[in-house]
Amino acid sequence: MKDYERKEDQDTEPAEHIVAGRTAVLELLRCGRSVDKILLAKGAGEGSISLIESTAREARIPVVRADRAKLSAVSRGANHQGVVAYTAGAVYVSLERILEIAAERGEPPFVVLSDGIEDPHNLGALIRCAEGAGAHGVVIPKRRSAALTPVTVKSSAGACEHLAIAKVSNLASTIDALKEGGLWVYGAEADGTPVYEQDLRGPAAFVMGSEGKGLSHLIRQKCDFILSIPMYGKVNSFNVSTAAAVILCEAARQRNR
Repeated sequence: MKDYERKEDQDTEPAEHIVAGRTAVLELLRCGRSVDKILLAKGAGEGSISLIESTAREARIPVVRADRAKLSAVSRGANHQGVVAYTAGAVYVSLERILEIAAERGEPPFVVLSDGIEDPHNLGALIRCAEGAGAHGVVIPKRRSAALTPVTVKSSAGACEHLAIAKVSNLASTIDALKEGGLWVYGAEADGTPVYEQDLRGPAAFVMGSEGKGLSHLIRQKCDFILSIPMYGKVNSFNVSTAAAVILCEAARQRNR
């Protein structure tokens, strides 16, 4: 793997990282990542809030009650549902590490790439789809892309805590590196081969394009195959995260049969 990929290892978001929402915070506690402090809304104590509080106290994590206005301010727009956790900066891994995870599991690499997805809700949903389908990691570009913000983490429903995520300087060069490593690269567009007719069982990377423009011209050119999802209604495409769910689950089905 090339030097520029190794430099991505242990890249972090600046300073303090916020995880908001009940499911996301529960998954954070379960995965064992370091948590500095948890804020709970005053008066909240029902259901999963009590589980979060008891789990945090057992782990000797400070739990502080605060006004909902305080939680809204620190979560920066995420739907916090009465709970916010402070952790160290979001940790990104190298592309090499994602391939190592596949090797450790004895599985052909299964990687998902985001080509310019700028909505953090969509990126979070994509990460959730990738983790649920058994992918080994997600790759996002440094520029013109959403990052691991509180909204992204919340939208992933905790999947960010269980899936390796790499941030790369150049997505086109990263695709070249994956192809050199023996992976087939599949792009998702409306005019491709129906996904159910394509063999997806080998080492593979799946590229999902931006919400409005789809795959960029250069990235599409670098794909070995273009996949589409047959549509039977009046609209001609799905939201990017819905399309990812269909394609990645079909890949998972083929890989596990």
